[in-house]
Amino acid sequence: MSHLPWLSSSTIDFPPTSHALKDPNGLLAAGGDLSPERLITAYQRGIFPWYDETQPILWWSPSPRLILIPAELHVSKSMAKLLRKSAFRVTTDTAFAQVVNACAQPREQQDGTWITEDIVNAYCQLHQLGYAHSVEVWEGQTLVGGLYGVALGKVFFGESMFSRTSNASKYGFITLIKALEKLDFRLIDCQVHTGHLASLGAKEIDRETFENYLLHYISNHTSDNISSICDNVSNTALRAQWPTALGTSFA
Repeated sequence: MSHLPWLSSSTIDFPPTSHALKDPNGLLAAGGDLSPERLITAYQRGIFPWYDETQPILWWSPSPRLILIPAELHVSKSMAKLLRKSAFRVTTDTAFAQVVNACAQPREQQDGTWITEDIVNAYCQLHQLGYAHSVEVWEGQTLVGGLYGVALGKVFFGESMFSRTSNASKYGFITLIKALEKLDFRLIDCQVHTGHLASLGAKEIDRETFENYLLHYISNHTSDNISSICDNVSNTALRAQWPTALGTSFA
């Protein structure tokens, strides 16, 4: 990693995203910290942390970028049937730490996890500040699925999801997107391509287009610039309007 820019903990500056490596795709910088100020600045620029416990903090801005336009959400016939039956109960921000910790559990054919203890603590702090949110999917009183991410302006940056029962995370994701569409959210960042998300209508765009979306859908919906937000992360200007309840009524 010696050729990568090393971020100082004394500033929250990032290199231009155009400097990100092509191999591995999108690797931009290392170091720094996971302070709320740095994380918020990163998300505004389309940058996110992703690393494991053996590595320093690594910052990424991949191109192409997988995104979902809420109005372009695709719901299969089988999922639509589950939604009409209200097969699960879906809540938001009622068990944030549980969801993040569930997402951190190793998956099949996966060694370890990128959701380290430091990541858990950092996003729980963002949640307390009103920037990070969770969706919980329940079967009775049992948490069977969920997801979490960061909401700024009219953009939701998805971070991770988990499922302990077939279709639970997909059910929660679809329910969330429908609710965010009603609140005029314009963009869901899905980071990198997966068949699961592509089946729901996600598509790839280049970095420049993605950053233009962020400029429009975040900056145009806030009254403060990046520096003033980072001077006081408790400032509410950048916080997104978030649904207080997630209904499951689908035609």
